[in-house]
Amino acid sequence: MKVGLLFPQTEIGPDPAGLRDFARAAVDNGFDHLVSYEHVLGAVPERLPANYAPFGLEDAFHEVLTLYAFLAGVAPELDLATGVLVLPQRQTPLVAKQAAQLSLLTGGRFRMGVGLGWNFAEFEGMGVDFASRARRMEEQIGLLRQLWTESVVDFQGQFDQIRGCGLRPLPTGPIPVWIGGSAEPALRRVARLGDGWFPLRPLEEGWPYTLERMKEWREQAGRPWESFGMEARVNWKPGWREEMEQWQERGASHVYISTMGGGLEGPAAHIEAIGKIGRALTEA
Repeated sequence: MKVGLLFPQTEIGPDPAGLRDFARAAVDNGFDHLVSYEHVLGAVPERLPANYAPFGLEDAFHEVLTLYAFLAGVAPELDLATGVLVLPQRQTPLVAKQAAQLSLLTGGRFRMGVGLGWNFAEFEGMGVDFASRARRMEEQIGLLRQLWTESVVDFQGQFDQIRGCGLRPLPTGPIPVWIGGSAEPALRRVARLGDGWFPLRPLEEGWPYTLERMKEWREQAGRPWESFGMEARVNWKPGWREEMEQWQERGASHVYISTMGGGLEGPAAHIEAIGKIGRALTEA
């Protein structure tokens, strides 16, 4: 099981030196990869969903694909994953181009995790319909794979139309597309379309039931479970080691450890924390 870190987007600050130092500290402490999620726009409280709004206007996010282009240069040893990129609010060919470039910059060590998003105000600001985002993302995933592998693409979809166009340069190889999700429709989509999965919460019946359903849905889609990745988030708090072991028993291929939300601010505090985590893992 590969062990990575969550890039502490909202707490690391704007200084490029701090971004570099965190990535280098991840390498120095033996971590395999970084995971980062994103928002393009924050919103004031009255524009956010009443029942779910983990991030608002005051939460700072580095633009994740640009950030990774920088980190690919300062810490080339790390694998990089978006966990997740809000795919349906972005233009598909532009995302394909950016991801292909990151694949080249990292030597093929980029995974693109995608999700539907929850912030309707952000979609509105990006000029994209919120209600159709699930249908749009399903179409986008297929088109992304065409753009990454075919020299010339002709595509006529509900949301995108491409005639006689292609990317240059193409990526080093197929870019893995991982999908985040928790509700049953989302999990069925993950099983059918994803190369991997960022699990958030199990179905009501619990993790063993959820994993059995995922295996069934993969089989129904004609896709092998053995090649399917699974990466879980582990928060750095009491019991984190035990939680990692539980995910290993569940068959996770990756975990990422989060130091966000623990009262830390700035690069130095997060670097000190990941040093403690790295030493604990080494001593295990």
